[in-house]
Amino acid sequence: MGKIYCFANQKGGVGKTTTAVNLAGYLAAGGHRVLLVDDDSQANATSSLGVDKLRDEPSLYDMLTGEASAADVVLKVDRPAFRRCLDLLPSSVDLAGAEVELAARPQGEREYRLKRALEPLKANYDYILVDCPPSLGLLTLNALSAADAVIIPLQCEYLALEGLMQLTNTISLVLTGLNKSLSILGIVMTMYDSRTNLSAQVVNEVKNHFPREIFDNMVPRSVRLSEAPSYGLTILEYDPHSRGALAYAALAEEVVARSQARTTDYARGVRTHA
Repeated sequence: MGKIYCFANQKGGVGKTTTAVNLAGYLAAGGHRVLLVDDDSQANATSSLGVDKLRDEPSLYDMLTGEASAADVVLKVDRPAFRRCLDLLPSSVDLAGAEVELAARPQGEREYRLKRALEPLKANYDYILVDCPPSLGLLTLNALSAADAVIIPLQCEYLALEGLMQLTNTISLVLTGLNKSLSILGIVMTMYDSRTNLSAQVVNEVKNHFPREIFDNMVPRSVRLSEAPSYGLTILEYDPHSRGALAYAALAEEVVARSQARTTDYARGVRTHA
């Protein structure tokens, strides 16, 4: 049964979509069956894989509203690098209206639309990765309610720390009321610049507050990572020997290791953070 991990941070520009897309690519390249879910109306994860976000085809919006089934929406990303293991549940600009439509539904139902949509798909995948919008609205709340755990991309700057505390407070509320099994799989430090004291200071601050959650592998600032989506490619396909590619390859291995440890601990009846 596949694990659902959502990528959440209400602050934009922290590398959330970049992390979701590239981890999906590396996990698939490793032979894991992966579904990438674009839960953001900006549809950047969709376009990052070369799929036109303006295409007139069913999308996640249609699944959430019950107008389409998974079979109608899920796309096979059939490219050699992914060994036929990567699928995409694409977004579209229509998803912007989902927040309004969800808000009109009764409380207790509107928070679980994504969970119900993904439930029939879990048996088909090892990992379902959900890229959330840069907000703590109903779309993100749906992802948190559906997820087994959260992966938090965090930019190496001080203002990001304030957003992290706000997000962890939201996760605590979700734990209390909507998803009692939710946990933090890990915090990914992004846009790390080893030449500056600021990056090192921010990483140390996060380690002080979340020593077990922070991933060992950090993602560096990289022009190649920024260029890859414009070609509809992951960094694995665009420049597999770049610093960004090596970082995401190592991070994917760390995600697999934590996921396996988490499964083992649950089997033993021990609930941990990873």
